[in-house]
Amino acid sequence: MSDRVPQPVDRELPTEESQELLALARDIAQREIGPRAAQEEEAGRFPREVFTLLSGSGLLGLVYPTEYGGGEQPYEVYLQVLEELAAARLTVGLGVSVHTLACHALAGYGTKEQRTEWLPDMLGGGLLGAYCLSEPSSGSDAASLRTRAVRDGDDWVITGTKAWITHGGIADFYTVLARTGAEGPKGISAFLVPGDAPGLTAAAPEKKMGMKGSPTAQLHFDGVRVPDARRLGEEGQGFAIALSALDSGRLGIAACAVGIAQAALDTAVGYAAGRHQFGRAIADFQGLRFLLADMATRVEAGRALYLAAARRRDRGVPFSREAAMAKLFCTDAAMAVTTDAVQVLGGYGYTTDFPVERLMREAKALQIVEGTNQIQRMVIARHLVGPETR
Repeated sequence: MSDRVPQPVDRELPTEESQELLALARDIAQREIGPRAAQEEEAGRFPREVFTLLSGSGLLGLVYPTEYGGGEQPYEVYLQVLEELAAARLTVGLGVSVHTLACHALAGYGTKEQRTEWLPDMLGGGLLGAYCLSEPSSGSDAASLRTRAVRDGDDWVITGTKAWITHGGIADFYTVLARTGAEGPKGISAFLVPGDAPGLTAAAPEKKMGMKGSPTAQLHFDGVRVPDARRLGEEGQGFAIALSALDSGRLGIAACAVGIAQAALDTAVGYAAGRHQFGRAIADFQGLRFLLADMATRVEAGRALYLAAARRRDRGVPFSREAAMAKLFCTDAAMAVTTDAVQVLGGYGYTTDFPVERLMREAKALQIVEGTNQIQRMVIARHLVGPETR
């Protein structure tokens, strides 16, 4: 409808190296990801070759130490890379975020020997990870998980079911939280489980409203045996590890949300500039101009919020409240912006000829994953007025 080409986001980056990383991510997004996104999402195809390319390009381990093959980049840079990838296709952006989450326990809590043995292949060896916390009966209440790991000599035997696992059934490794002690958060430990472990099977992927190319499945652990050498951190430390990972993961979701909101805004602006009604471009009508202005403001505010939280993380100061705020605001903004983009395009917005209907369906998922937005409000409120009284 218009020859207008969206301009790259004007980003503030700390180093020349980070500028080159963003340029690389943008090039891969525009050349390898974006052109096939709509077709592959409709077909439900997972782009494993893209993740192999990202791994070989050094974009799957950006926040981890160079000693183990990572990029040792600040979260401020990593999240902006993530935003670029998600703008091209959420299946890829979210997949990179999940992979980064899956590496967190080993990188942050593993021993030197564990990191040396497994982390290089996870960061740059073409492997793909998944994170196993949620279960059929414990989603928001993750501390009540029932999957159990029982000590048997030098091994642990894991039995139970995990649910809503991104990359379930196709991942090369899983970071698994399982109960090793009493009920409650202090009885949980973390394990690194190979994707081909005997007794580990995946159910058929869930049939989702959006992100059809990203497999989400239950995982069944039927006496899966892993050596104690694959336990990450101390016994009973698993829930604390999980919470520290989720704070960072929520920033990843926020960045992905801003990415799809930016993609929806770009589409809406281009369409409004090229669509003519009543003898002029619809972008000339004040009602639509105000709508686009509000959309752009939400995108910029979301980006500023997740970057402010990321910079706190990079400085080593607490950022849990800010991560919850970023996840809450950015995903709500993405839902609003993508819905408005459909409205700008009118009937065309409701068809698959344009990407905004897909972006709207994908935005909904981001209000749910990594802790629903209701949970984010609870986290924020606890920081403000303390825990709930019973």
